[in-house]
Amino acid sequence: MTQEQAQSLKDDIAYMRALAEEGRKTPLLGGAILVTAGLVFGLASVGHWAVITQTLAVGPEALAVIWLGAMAVFVAALIVLSVRLKRKPGALSPANRAAGAAWGSVGGAVFVLAISMGFVAWRTQSDIASYLFPSVILALYGTGWAVSSAMSERRWMTWVAVGAWIGAPAVAFLAGSAEQYLAYAAALILFAFVPGLAMMREEPSEIV
Repeated sequence: MTQEQAQSLKDDIAYMRALAEEGRKTPLLGGAILVTAGLVFGLASVGHWAVITQTLAVGPEALAVIWLGAMAVFVAALIVLSVRLKRKPGALSPANRAAGAAWGSVGGAVFVLAISMGFVAWRTQSDIASYLFPSVILALYGTGWAVSSAMSERRWMTWVAVGAWIGAPAVAFLAGSAEQYLAYAAALILFAFVPGLAMMREEPSEIV
């Protein structure tokens, strides 16, 4: 290798390192999606609590309406927000692409698990599997935050991940009680809505 080739290789390595550093400094996008998820499903969980405690004088069939309605609202919002997200500066940075893939995988896992638990409930004629669902979601949220923290070097996201992981067994401890749904709603506010707002505040109008 000639001296000129060696220098060219060093320049290429320095360029790639600079890109990696710039990617880590790029604010993560997608906070609005997490805000929407925390708010929509948090309200649905409170609605579930209100139905089973008869705070709302409706039959148990209202539970399906609440959760299917929440899913429909979230999916509609997700489509709109995803289109806007792709137009934002920094959307194609390595950090945002990796974090986006992680959160997309979380969403896919939640969807597949919901269907799987529905089959379990149908086959066993028992709703016991549904008691675990909130904890599974919180555990997946923790994973999403952990990846986001690693890609962006935002230490506060690590603490959100740890909080979600702690919240998962805490919510499971209340399984079978009406309070589980209030605890789940609180967890969604703490580990999706609030940190989502923090992400939105970090999003600049331009990436310098």
